[in-house]
Amino acid sequence: MSRCHWSIAGLGVLASLISFAQAQTDVEAHIERAKNLGGARWAEAANYFCAESATPNRPSDPAIEPTHLFDNLDVVGSVGTAVYVIHTSAGLILIDAGYPDEAESVLLPGLKALRLDPSQVRYVIVTHGHSDHFGAARYFQETYGAKIFLSAADWDLLEAPQAKGKGAPAATPRRDQVVADEQPIALGDAKILPILVPGHTNGALALIFPVFDRGKKYMAGLFGGTVLSAGFVSTDGLRDYIKSVQRYAQIAAENHVEVEIQNHPLMDGFQAKLAQLKTRGVNAPHPFVVGADAYAAFLNVMSECAQAQLARRTK
Repeated sequence: MSRCHWSIAGLGVLASLISFAQAQTDVEAHIERAKNLGGARWAEAANYFCAESATPNRPSDPAIEPTHLFDNLDVVGSVGTAVYVIHTSAGLILIDAGYPDEAESVLLPGLKALRLDPSQVRYVIVTHGHSDHFGAARYFQETYGAKIFLSAADWDLLEAPQAKGKGAPAATPRRDQVVADEQPIALGDAKILPILVPGHTNGALALIFPVFDRGKKYMAGLFGGTVLSAGFVSTDGLRDYIKSVQRYAQIAAENHVEVEIQNHPLMDGFQAKLAQLKTRGVNAPHPFVVGADAYAAFLNVMSECAQAQLARRTK
């Protein structure tokens, strides 16, 4: 009888060891694919996304020099949390609104440095309902009458008791414009395609929109619900995130996205690209125009690394 019990227990241990070994193999396989798909261009991204733990953005991240990226796109904020400004024929659109309490210390000075009038901000598109993204949205809503755009799920997130998100408590904007999946947001001559990418939050958004470099049109993509550290996301959320990245990759390919930008540009060579842009010659390529194939490779790195993180949880 005793030997039978030991045999059953031994089989259980053996099964656990086999399962652990398979999970470890799966982790290593996904990491290897991420590195191969990313190549030299996205090696930093692969190392960041596939790491067991990564340092996310923080309020103390160094500020960036407000920069004119494209004919119709500027960026302000910090090396960890970027706010983009789209110029349209009917005013300005902000993509995200930075951290709480940074309207007067970061956002408004950044706009001033770019010679932009904050009263011309008509829309603020919040990519997801954490306070490092909606931080100054209420300020623009109350001070300048800007319309605030957010998905229905993340409006609900903002109104939940625990909804103040990451970082210091912030005044949430009043419920306003509801973004629907693949229903364009238009202002003047600009049209932005939002895609729901649940995972980081239930209603996170990616955005696809045209940018112009010396008059030439390109399509830009911003995945606004990037998982920086998998530990912050539930297992179900991570599964949703993987599906979202893969679906978004198909839509990005259909729209020939070839400009890669991030609202948390911690892993995509952002600072180096800003430096290249500053010294760019007349005939030099634009550092943020990576091409459709390279953009697809970046998303594949995100997907493979997220699958590696998921496999780690089954070990």
